Parts: sequence; C-alpha cells; structure tokens
Amino acid sequence: MQQTLSVQGMTCQHCANAVSEEVSSLPGVASVRVDVVADGTSTVVVETDRELTTAEITAALDEAGDYALV
Repeated sequence: MQQTLSVQGMTCQHCANAVSEEVSSLPGVASVRVDVVADGTSTVVVETDRELTTAEITAALDEAGDYALV
C-alpha cells in the first residue's frame, strides 16, 4: 500500500532525513521517499503494509521536528 502525505515545514535534506527516519520507524513501513519543497508543501510517499493513522504520522512528524501534516 502506498500513502502520499503533504507536509509543511521542511526546508532541506536534513529535514527530509529526520522525517524519513521517524516515519520509517513506524510498524509496517517498508520505505519512505521525501520530495522537499523549501518553504512550501513537501511530499512524503510511504510504502507500507497497512494504512498509517493520522495520529501515528503526526507523532512521527513531531518527533522529527517542527513539521505539520496538511
């Protein structure tokens, strides 16, 4: 299953790495791809064996830094 997330607050590769690391640690996640749009809405594509909940995603983004699901 693939989920595409819109995330605000990412500005660089460091941000992408932090988000990728935290989302990858969620149960069932096989891979994460981040396309950063500095000062805009970035895209995070997650390959997973189940649908991630909004609460899980929000918690992972909070752990990674000051990023918000939109």
